[in-house]
Amino acid sequence: MDFRNKNAIVTGGSRGIGNGIAKALADNGANVIITYGNNDNAADETVKYIRSKGVSGEKYKIDQSDIGEIDGLMKFIKDKFKTVDVLVNNAGICPFMDFFNIDQNLFEKVWKVNVESHFFITQRVSQMMIENNTKGKILFISSISAIVGGKFQAHYTTTKSAMNGLMHSLAIILGEHGIMVNSLEPGTILTDINTEDLSNKKKREYMENRIPLRRLGNPSDIASPALFLVSDENTYINGAELLVDGGMLVNLQ
Repeated sequence: MDFRNKNAIVTGGSRGIGNGIAKALADNGANVIITYGNNDNAADETVKYIRSKGVSGEKYKIDQSDIGEIDGLMKFIKDKFKTVDVLVNNAGICPFMDFFNIDQNLFEKVWKVNVESHFFITQRVSQMMIENNTKGKILFISSISAIVGGKFQAHYTTTKSAMNGLMHSLAIILGEHGIMVNSLEPGTILTDINTEDLSNKKKREYMENRIPLRRLGNPSDIASPALFLVSDENTYINGAELLVDGGMLVNLQ
């Protein structure tokens, strides 16, 4: 897949799934801007890797629970790129919590990071694509949790279902401008978001045994299908949810 002379934005690109996608885009020739929240070292390492591929790599620190910071992000993007060809909405949080202990502040923070920020980032970036007549690709990193529940994820599953609903509407709205929008639904992937939860050996073995491939996923397992969906090779997939879970969902019986 050839991304030479293409410009990509990956939110939450310093770690985990976003990091894997950002590096894969650079491997294939894309210029990449990543957003990140607080880990300056991880962001610096990612930018260093991107630039080592002979392409442009930039970082932008943002609190995605503060919608007011999107103006600064958009100014940064416009200063660096004439237009955007690829947007990957990946940033997300999942503070595992018992349903009865989730208060309004926590719910609203998860909602703002996982849904609201991506709603308005996509609104601004897609407008930029339209103004420049760019037939871009937009990808939402949703989750298998949009399909199945989780005992300590009531707030998270709500946001991921909402993300897919947003994607469906945008596929219609932006499809008229030649912009294609899809989502990926990763299964259990080893990232920072679940390190603590999977540190329990018994729980990790349980999760692995539910997957026909008998292993948890890695960010690279998500990067490959993500790249296809945002590449020129994808000519007709629009408004689709692609489950990438090693076969876990079909094995839950």
